[in-house]
Amino acid sequence: KLEQLNQYPDFNNYLIFVLTKLKSEDEPTRSLSGLILKNNVKAHFQNFPNGVTDFIKSECLNNIGDASPLIRATVGILITTIASKGELQNWPDLLPKLCSLLDSEDYNTCEGAFGALQKICEDSAEILDSDVLDRPLNIMIPKFLQFFKHSSPKIRSHAVACVNQFIISRTQALMLHIDSFIENLFALAGDEEPEVRKNVCRALVMLLEVRMDRLLPHMHNIVEYMLQRTQDQDENVALEACEFWLTLAEQPICKDVLVRHLPKLIPVLVNGMKYSDIDIILLKKKGDVEEDETIPDSEQDIRPRFHRSRTVAQQHDEDGIEETISDWNLRKCSAAALDVLANVYRDELLPHILPLLKELLFHHEWVVKESGILVLGAIAEGCMQGMIPYLPELIPHLIQCLSDKKALVRSITCWTLSRYAHWVVSQPPDTYLKPLMTELLKRILDSNKRVQEAACSAFATLEEEACTELVPYLAYILDTLVFAFSKYQHKNLLILYDAIGTLADSVGHHLNKPEYIQMLMPPLIQKWNMLKDEDKDLFPLLECLSSVATALQSGFLPYCEPVYQRCVNLVQKTLAQAMLNNAQPDQYEAPDKDFMIVALDLLSGLAEGLGGNIEQLVARSNILTLMYQCMQDKMPEVRQSSFALLGDLTKACFQHVKPCIADFMPILGTNLNPEFISVCNNATWAIGEISIQMGIEMQPYIPMVLHQLVEIINRPNTPKTLLENTAITIGRLGYVCPQEVAPMLQQFIRPWCTSLRNIRDNEEKDSAFRGICTMISVNPSGVIQDFIFFCDAVASWISPKDDLRDMFCKILHGFKNQVGDENWRRFSDQFPLPLKERLAAFYGV
Repeated sequence: KLEQLNQYPDFNNYLIFVLTKLKSEDEPTRSLSGLILKNNVKAHFQNFPNGVTDFIKSECLNNIGDASPLIRATVGILITTIASKGELQNWPDLLPKLCSLLDSEDYNTCEGAFGALQKICEDSAEILDSDVLDRPLNIMIPKFLQFFKHSSPKIRSHAVACVNQFIISRTQALMLHIDSFIENLFALAGDEEPEVRKNVCRALVMLLEVRMDRLLPHMHNIVEYMLQRTQDQDENVALEACEFWLTLAEQPICKDVLVRHLPKLIPVLVNGMKYSDIDIILLKKKGDVEEDETIPDSEQDIRPRFHRSRTVAQQHDEDGIEETISDWNLRKCSAAALDVLANVYRDELLPHILPLLKELLFHHEWVVKESGILVLGAIAEGCMQGMIPYLPELIPHLIQCLSDKKALVRSITCWTLSRYAHWVVSQPPDTYLKPLMTELLKRILDSNKRVQEAACSAFATLEEEACTELVPYLAYILDTLVFAFSKYQHKNLLILYDAIGTLADSVGHHLNKPEYIQMLMPPLIQKWNMLKDEDKDLFPLLECLSSVATALQSGFLPYCEPVYQRCVNLVQKTLAQAMLNNAQPDQYEAPDKDFMIVALDLLSGLAEGLGGNIEQLVARSNILTLMYQCMQDKMPEVRQSSFALLGDLTKACFQHVKPCIADFMPILGTNLNPEFISVCNNATWAIGEISIQMGIEMQPYIPMVLHQLVEIINRPNTPKTLLENTAITIGRLGYVCPQEVAPMLQQFIRPWCTSLRNIRDNEEKDSAFRGICTMISVNPSGVIQDFIFFCDAVASWISPKDDLRDMFCKILHGFKNQVGDENWRRFSDQFPLPLKERLAAFYGV
């Protein structure tokens, strides 16, 4: 109906009339008429006839002071919508008019004008601070500052909110008045209106990032003030104030500024970490009953997830934590602040925390005890060293808390224990790992959904830390995870897939036993068959299967055909949809390319797991044609995943890849662009794998890639993974085509050596070093200036194969004989002692 009415040019005149003139109607109806008009402005403002536009503008300005707050607010929304349609230029009297209305004796007019200005400042901050409008802020900001002392709290609040829009962008007009702004803020510090206090806190938090120099002289008082505000009766004020500690912790001066306030601050943060009475009521309202496992999830509870595309990397060790942020509140903000402060002060924080912890962790009230467990988890990263003496007592206590009768205690305990997983795994397994695992697995089957979720996430963290330590318990673990399949509602199933995928990544080929496969595969395949091609739940399932296929290797053979077929179909469908959308965007909507990305990644997992066994599947499909399109997709993640698959297929069944190499190589060359780190990384790795297979036939393609690779390895601030893969690929190119690559030796030998000295011995490192040795024999002068780096890189090998060791020996002794004993002695005297000893012991130089 609305669409029909929009055909009449003066329909919008009626809408503004109802909003501003038709006082006989009730306010909600008048407001609705204004909101419909706002949507029309958004959609077709450029088609409004001139008369209509002018009428709407003048009506807005005449009615900004309507007696009803709802109507004033609606008019304000309408004004800012028109302004942000590029109309600030075409409505030159808008800002002067609103600013002059601020001086009106009539409260409604002043408040209405300020409300509109606040919305304009929020929506059009950039253009207000540009030459386009002749710099109106030079007048507006001093004007706003005058109203900080207004008698009406609502107007004081608008005034601060207006100025706050210009802090982060360091707007010149504000910087000129920065001292008077700060002075006025301090004057409002004790304002009785919560909204004003909230805006004052927000301003101070932003000034911390932008004008620390101006706050420093007052820092002691500001910290004292923020301590009070963090305990404000109004939770919105307290939350804004609590952000101050998070922001301050990122500033280099934090450590010195806060140290004297820690005895007061830490108890305040810890206190803020309790569930408030409101939280608990809200959780009950949301249906957070103790036993809710049989209640289906509502769709809006399920957060969108992000797929991490495949990146090829060398083996290092890493760990990380992520707490999902659903509703940001004082509890979460306080915990985050304690976490960052623990990272700033490390163990110096413990004297302030430990006395509090003793009291909280053993408290009889569950809310207090729960907050203590959260505190313990929050400090885990920063204070780990200092906590170690207490862990033998604390971990068993926490493991006991896993069976607390309150679900919220059980769920937070899962998280806190996962934060100490690294330490648990470093102890003898029977002491803590086994009891922790046993209890966590029970929690995975808890009758409360929140506990199931926390336990599954915690278990995934434990798997990453424990890796093969879990092998003895595999049957028991799989039993639980498979049972959870039949038990879980929608949202937690998605987390369960992750726990299974992480298990496969952690134990690898140990999973490839007939009895384990029998347990694990039927439920996974059953879900796989239930899901439709357009169901987003395929993402976590495909990711999970990718890990499982890589771990099971030949054990996955019975399942591979339907899985392979479906992945190829998903890629094909997505590409077809994208072509339709490109040709006729109004007829066909754009596809969700995540389906294609996840499918390509699972194909990579299959190729890696099945190796040569994937050959027949590739032979019977058009996957290489599809990959040729994917490699040229404009979305980086698609290219990233297709290059990973190219590398894996090159290793698994090169006979099918080889006919396409002439088409693929130029595309790989253009993707050696370090602006897209992961794309560049995977393209680099694929080139290296291809060169090993091509041998001397790689020759014609070297000019397409070599100078980009040399440029990347010499770039400052290139991420480690990319440097390592670039070095390996340069080495491999030199191994198969030494005559073509060796002349460039001098341009890359030094960064080549430094980036490969830190990776573990493996096949890739082996072929790369064979390449460097071959190139040195072709162009020995290329290495002379940087020979110490070569020596260092050679010494990084723990156990090279015999023939590679001979190559090293030959080069080291050749160099020594060439320079003579005396020069060699002077040269090797520069070596650090460990390097000297290793070269003497292993290579006799």
